[in-house]
Amino acid sequence: MIGALLGDMIGAPYEFDRGAKTKDFPLFSKHSEFTDDSVMTIAVAEALLDTLGQPDKNIISALVASMQKWGKKYPNAGYGGMFIRWLHEKNPKPYGSFGNGSAMRVSSVGWLFDDLETTRHIAALTASVSHNHPEGIKGAEAVASAIFLARTGSSKEDIKAYIINEFGYDLSRSCDEIRPGYHHVETCQESVPEAITAFMEGQDFEDVIRTAVSLGGDCDTLTCIAGSIAEAFYGVTEDLAAECRKRLPEDINAVLDRFNEQRTAMQPHHDMFLNGNELIETAIADYYAEDSKEKLVAVLDAIRQRMHEDGHFIIPVIVNADDENQFTFRTIQTNDGKEWLVVFTSHEEYEKGENSAVISHFIDSTLRFCLQTEATGYIINPWGQSFLLTGELIQTIIDADGDIE
Repeated sequence: MIGALLGDMIGAPYEFDRGAKTKDFPLFSKHSEFTDDSVMTIAVAEALLDTLGQPDKNIISALVASMQKWGKKYPNAGYGGMFIRWLHEKNPKPYGSFGNGSAMRVSSVGWLFDDLETTRHIAALTASVSHNHPEGIKGAEAVASAIFLARTGSSKEDIKAYIINEFGYDLSRSCDEIRPGYHHVETCQESVPEAITAFMEGQDFEDVIRTAVSLGGDCDTLTCIAGSIAEAFYGVTEDLAAECRKRLPEDINAVLDRFNEQRTAMQPHHDMFLNGNELIETAIADYYAEDSKEKLVAVLDAIRQRMHEDGHFIIPVIVNADDENQFTFRTIQTNDGKEWLVVFTSHEEYEKGENSAVISHFIDSTLRFCLQTEATGYIINPWGQSFLLTGELIQTIIDADGDIE
């Protein structure tokens, strides 16, 4: 969620086409301040945190109350005219808006739920309290879906295909094609596709932010949306997160803390089947220190021992967007063009690299699976001291062990 807030405050100085439509600009300045995008993002997050697992009517009531509370708390954040009236009504009703406000405030939804169907449903609820036009609903659902897919390991190509197929947005233009004629517009129809395109073209989180700002237009909202998806795909560095937090008031930071605590609580509990994999990590480190046949054999023996102990590997996977129970293993291509499957010995090793959905599975059956594929083998711990476990080495382990199950 902090990616959305960063996008908002970095884009804010260039709103209303005040930028030079370039990626070359100071990332932060004295004018890099949060706006209504951040306030409503926090309001939605707080409402959802208060109502996790509750019926829709409770969620809707909490959304209205939270948005009005935070809107009145920060009355000069830059809300649109109709939304200002909505914030101050006694019994506010949706007013058919298709403004991009529904898409800029939805980022927490993409993180708080465990499946795509629920994510889309809750995203629609967050829009429906004010922006209940079909395009307003669509914008919120599309952004939340992109965040969910990004954080669960989908590739950019898969995310793009899902957004096109499910929501019909035109993502065929490049940013270079969008940029010259793009102007300040506050509809979902002309903000969400552009923000997603900036995410698609960006090479890392900061590059996504700079690309979004370079398009011009409603820069704070456009970059808020792009940043929310980019965080899910790339993560946010500690330096950028710290810079963001120091520009936020205590009450907004408190909701961010609560949100992060909930996200941590949702992470899988420690997998006892990983206990003992330090044996493999130590053997690999020894092999790095002395590249010899004896040290190579020691790595294979460590893997074989963990097989006997019913040890697990962590396996990064790509979840099927249409069926979360179906997935494919992630692969890495080395410079020689060979394709490798990927496994990790611990969560610490996994967390050194890119975010992905993961499963934990027995080492024995994991190795045997590789022999049934065209992959060269496994890269163990690709982000740290990695080890290339080829199909031939896997077969050596299995042959040395007989036919264990």
